[in-house]
Amino acid sequence: MPRIWPLPWPISPGVTGATAPVSAEPSSLMPETGALPPSPPPARKGRWGDLGKRVGSAIVLAPLALTCLWFGKGAWAILIAACALGCAAEWVGMNKAKPWAWPTVLLPLGMAAIPLIDHNFGGLTALGTAAVFAVIGWLVFGRDTRALWLAGGFVYLAPAVIALVRLRHLPSVGRWDMVYLVLIIWASDIGAYLVGRLVGGPKLAPAISPGKTWSGAVGGTLAAALVGLGVAGLVSHRIPLVHCVVISIIIGIASMIGDLLESGFKRYFGVKDSGRSIPGHGGLLDRLDGMLTAAPTALVIALLIGEGVWLWQ
Repeated sequence: MPRIWPLPWPISPGVTGATAPVSAEPSSLMPETGALPPSPPPARKGRWGDLGKRVGSAIVLAPLALTCLWFGKGAWAILIAACALGCAAEWVGMNKAKPWAWPTVLLPLGMAAIPLIDHNFGGLTALGTAAVFAVIGWLVFGRDTRALWLAGGFVYLAPAVIALVRLRHLPSVGRWDMVYLVLIIWASDIGAYLVGRLVGGPKLAPAISPGKTWSGAVGGTLAAALVGLGVAGLVSHRIPLVHCVVISIIIGIASMIGDLLESGFKRYFGVKDSGRSIPGHGGLLDRLDGMLTAAPTALVIALLIGEGVWLWQ
């Protein structure tokens, strides 16, 4: 069926339903094949070359996130909507499309609406809306392989967006559950970075992310457990030690899996960073990749242990 509007990306011949002309510029990667161009040798920046930018970004972003988290569910939902908008725009860009052109603008706008729907009408309504958006997206994006990847942005981002709003809305425990989750994810990321750079050693997943090591994974896991215990000790007088450590480690590992997953997507699409909005980190997706898997994991744990109970208990 012919499209009624031009799509804002080049489409190669042979893709089902493709009618747009092939781009005159050579593409470094076609997602239909997953072929990767040879990687240029990395610039030599030293072991701690990006540390200053990472610290500076954290100093700016951490107070904003914690302030919105602490002072209200509405402020938190608005912050999540802004992050969802940015992450979805980066996902469109990774797919070699224009995020603010029609029809691909539907992805960032739809993702920005999901946390606000979640805040006002509940998680199930938001989940159903995300599913409808994904189907509509696939239809209007062109019903080909590229359209499937673009619409997959709803599947990739929506569970975490919904989980972040739902966790903050949990009665009595929502604020501290979210603080616990955010600090564990940060601890896992920082611990893996520091230990990986200091110790080095065998690579964790060289085909996906050559910079990550097993020593970094162990360091991130230990940091998650220690920070989880610290938050729990600050809030509650009696801590179920084993349970708190296990939950903290599960969330920390889920965060590292999210990091690897996003690295795999970037490698597939042939990009180094998801964007350039955060110095030292690249884009929002580069900074929030662990949250995309850790938040749904934490919500499942919260639903299993029951509402009104802290995650670590």
